[in-house]
Amino acid sequence: MKLALLRSRLKPWMLPIAMVTGIFCSPVIDAVAFLAPALIFVMLLITFCKIDTRHFRITRMTWALLAVQVVGALAVYGALLPVNRVLAQGAFICVFCPTATAAPVITGMLGGSVPRLVTYSLVSNVAVALTAPLLFSMMGSDVSFMESAVTIAARVFPLILGPLAVALLLRRTVPGVHGVLARNQGLSFYIWAVSLIIVVGRAVSFMMAEPRTAIPLMVGLGAVSMVCCAAQFTIGRRIGRHYGDRIAGAQALGQKNTVLAVWMAIAYLNPISSVAPAAYVAWHNIVNSMQIYRKMHADAKAARQ
Repeated sequence: MKLALLRSRLKPWMLPIAMVTGIFCSPVIDAVAFLAPALIFVMLLITFCKIDTRHFRITRMTWALLAVQVVGALAVYGALLPVNRVLAQGAFICVFCPTATAAPVITGMLGGSVPRLVTYSLVSNVAVALTAPLLFSMMGSDVSFMESAVTIAARVFPLILGPLAVALLLRRTVPGVHGVLARNQGLSFYIWAVSLIIVVGRAVSFMMAEPRTAIPLMVGLGAVSMVCCAAQFTIGRRIGRHYGDRIAGAQALGQKNTVLAVWMAIAYLNPISSVAPAAYVAWHNIVNSMQIYRKMHADAKAARQ
C-alpha cells in the first residue's frame, strides 16, 4: 500500500525528474544513447497491446491536423523569413515535424483515444517522408527526393510499425503474454521517463557544443520553439474538441518527434536551427507533466466523492 501511495505521488513529477536528470547527465549521455530506440520500441509495444487495430480510421480530424502540420509549417516559415532565416527554419521544423512515437503513451494516460493518435502518427510520418524533400529543396537544400524520403522513412517507420506488428503477432500466437502486457500499461510511462533522460541529455549536450557567439540566436530559437509548442497544443485541442477528442488532437499536434526534427534540421537546414526542436523537448514535456498532474489530481478528487 505504501509503495502504491509513493508511486501515485511521484508519477506527476516523473517527467520533470527525468528532464533534470538528463540535464545533469548530459556529459556522459552518449554512453547509453544507443538504448533509446529499444526503450521506445518496448514502450510502444506495451501500449499497442491494449488497442484494437479495427479502430484505426483516417477521419476528418486526421486531415485537419495534417493541414495544420504542413500548411502551418509553411506559414510560420514565411512569416519569420523576413526577420531571420534561421529562426524561420527553426519554427518550420518545430511545426512540420511529425508526432512523437511516444505520444500514444501520454494520450492513453490522459484518457484520449490511442487508436486515433496512432492513426494520425502514421499519416503524419508518411506525410513528412513524402513532402520533406520537396519543401527542403524549396528552402535551398540540395536533396534527392527518393534518397531523402527513404532515409526519413527508415528512421521513423520501424519504431512505429515494428511494435504494432509484434503486438498483433503476440495477440495471435501468445495471447497470455499479450494479456500481461495489456494489463500493465503503467510500465510504458516509466520506460518513457527513462528514455526521456537520454533525449534531454542529448539535446543539452548538442546545445552546449554550440559557440558562445550563437547564444543570442539560440535564445531566440528557444523562444520561437516555446511559442510553436503552446500554439500547437492549443490548436490541436480545439480541433480535437470539434471532432470529439481534444486530448488526442492536442497530443497529435503538440507532442513532436524531436529526435527526428533535430536530425532533419542538421541534415537539410542550417544546423543551428536544430536548437529549436532541441528546446522543444523541454517545452512539450513540461506541458505533458502539467497535464498528467491535473489528470491525476482530478481522478483523486473524483475518487473521494
